[in-house]
Amino acid sequence: MEKNVGAIDRPLRIAMGLSVLCLFFFLGENLRWWALAGLVPLLTGLAGFCPLYRPFGVSTCTLR
Repeated sequence: MEKNVGAIDRPLRIAMGLSVLCLFFFLGENLRWWALAGLVPLLTGLAGFCPLYRPFGVSTCTLR
C-alpha cells in the first residue's frame, strides 16, 4: 500500500476525525452513531493512505 496522504493532509485528517468522534458524547441518542463517521478520516490519516485518492490519481505526498 503506497502512501498518498501528505504531511499537511495527515494531521488535518486526524484532527477532523477526532473532532467528529468527540461529537459522539454530545449528540442525542438518534444522531450519536453518525459521529462514528469520524473513524474514516482518522484511520486514513493514521495509515497515510486514502483509497479514494487512488482511482483519481491524486497524491498529496511529496515522496513518490
